[in-house]
Amino acid sequence: MLIKILFLCFVGFLAAIIDAIAGGGGIITIPAYLLCGVPPHIALGTNKLCASCSAVTSSYGFIKSGKANFKLLKMLIPFSLVGAIFGVNTVLGLDPKYLNVIVLVLLFIVGIYTLFSKDIGMENKFKGLNKKNIFLGIIISFSLGFYDGFFGPGTGAFLIFGLTAVFKFDFVRSSANSKILNCTSNLTSLLLFAFNSKINYSIAIPVAICMIIGARFGTKLALNKGSKLIKPIFVTMSLLVAIKMLYQVVA
Repeated sequence: MLIKILFLCFVGFLAAIIDAIAGGGGIITIPAYLLCGVPPHIALGTNKLCASCSAVTSSYGFIKSGKANFKLLKMLIPFSLVGAIFGVNTVLGLDPKYLNVIVLVLLFIVGIYTLFSKDIGMENKFKGLNKKNIFLGIIISFSLGFYDGFFGPGTGAFLIFGLTAVFKFDFVRSSANSKILNCTSNLTSLLLFAFNSKINYSIAIPVAICMIIGARFGTKLALNKGSKLIKPIFVTMSLLVAIKMLYQVVA
């Protein structure tokens, strides 16, 4: 048991670094839980506790940096929260595999489009809020809040891409705002998983501590290195999540 926990702590640390920079940490942690024999619903709940600790740490670092847009976030956070509630209540009764094909296709599109769009996310071209981009932001927040509660892998990548495309943020500002939205859906999902007794605390607590350390390190890297670091990691994680899902569909 000790070896399994040490393995999961190491995996969690690496996942938190990557997740703080570009999202996609769930592609690393959830398979690790399953590999160690944690049942699927318990793996999702345990991962939510650890991911929430990581997300809170990253969010705090981005907030301190001044990269978060709170005028926007106060309008989007409630929809992310409500979406997560619906998502968790849905996943507790359904098999998430039905989302695999849709998410697979979308992640490939996001990754390839970002890879070949040289300018996307490299400069902050945000020109203010209007009815159109707020409406699109609400749709993104609710949909990805639901998806995060229901399934999860790729949520950070979708949020970063969505905020970059709709609001014309650079990758650093998109990462900052997406991490806070992701933190909202994570915490909401966590409460519901905890209420339904779907968390293994003996695993979650040590892994969460390691993920907090990883998140601090990853956030500093993202803020110091900027969009030049985030973009290639973002593309890589988007395509890796898609490849993993493709393997699940084929297998």
